[in-house]
Amino acid sequence: MILLSFDIEEFDMPFEYGKAIQFSDQLSISTAGTLSILNILRNAGIKATFYCTANYAQHQPEIVMQIVKEGHELASHGYYHSDFKPEHLLQSKLKLEEISGQIIKGYRMARMMPVDEQEIARAGYIYNSSINPTWLPGRYNNFSKPRRWFYHHNMLQLPSSVSPVVRFPLFWLSFHNLPMGLLKWLSSVTHRKDGYLSLYFHPWEFTDLNQPERFGFPSYVVKNSGEPFITRLTEFIAWAKTKGYSFSCTGDFAEKVNLLKGEGCL
Repeated sequence: MILLSFDIEEFDMPFEYGKAIQFSDQLSISTAGTLSILNILRNAGIKATFYCTANYAQHQPEIVMQIVKEGHELASHGYYHSDFKPEHLLQSKLKLEEISGQIIKGYRMARMMPVDEQEIARAGYIYNSSINPTWLPGRYNNFSKPRRWFYHHNMLQLPSSVSPVVRFPLFWLSFHNLPMGLLKWLSSVTHRKDGYLSLYFHPWEFTDLNQPERFGFPSYVVKNSGEPFITRLTEFIAWAKTKGYSFSCTGDFAEKVNLLKGEGCL
């Protein structure tokens, strides 16, 4: 089982590197990448989960509706990508449900930052996918957190996949920088150990990021962005199918886990 997910947000990452970017460009870049992602998924005949900020959804409702109409899951990525208040948990859920007509089951905090699971539960979500259970310099240290799904304060936690033992993260930067052979081997080892993979990406990765004057990103961010990244994910999905791996929306996976827990099977 592979849980593919994409964080659909206003593209504000250049601010982290001292670059200004107009809001209209933030939206257009994320939209272009999202359309490429939808095309990849459509051609592969698989479904995925899109964690979307309410701010993006309000400005690009037609993209949100396309995501839903094509059978994908919509989940919350907060109200804004660079601003968080506890009340945004419920507010973003309600706004996304209003725009999409879909029940919002899951939440992912922007930049995988810590978030109160009890607040998530009170807002009505059934799962949280805001943990990368590894160490990333300057970002987080989650070596003490479980690698696989677990419950905390009775809230289902679905961490991003990391390899066994050394906890090498199988996240978006790895897909940009690792040789495909090594990436597939790590994914296979992790899938064999855990029974599933939880992988996440962003739409702007599927656009040309190699624009140093405009974005200021380091080489490990821009490597294989744009068309090469479209090719990489397409190749990875095709390889996963040859391995017999199935694909699922995260919400469906979470509901099955919660059902087993309710039946006392866990």
